[in-house]
Amino acid sequence: MRAVIEIEVQNETHQSQERLRFASVPRIGEGLRLREPDGCWASYDVLDVWYQKAEFGDVWVPYLHVCMTPGDVAAPPPPTMSTGDPLRQPLMSVATTAPHTGLAPCRT
Repeated sequence: MRAVIEIEVQNETHQSQERLRFASVPRIGEGLRLREPDGCWASYDVLDVWYQKAEFGDVWVPYLHVCMTPGDVAAPPPPTMSTGDPLRQPLMSVATTAPHTGLAPCRT
């Protein structure tokens, strides 16, 4: 079983905070794909990573500061399949961006 790390992500673009689960702590300069408030996916750059001591025990909690990648536009969510003929449905693909590491957080 792989350990999951819960990280608070502070989004400079939307001035919001959200707790997400990661398999590893991203580094400064790495990219993430995060879901926008409207449900679309967009690329974000990690601007800062820091750790603060938790209120319980001798545990250090990671925090991320992110900002939308310059020039990126949020991608619409993939189309849903209709009840029509499955052979006439468009193929769905996963959008990726070359400089990013492909880390995909899971919402808590």
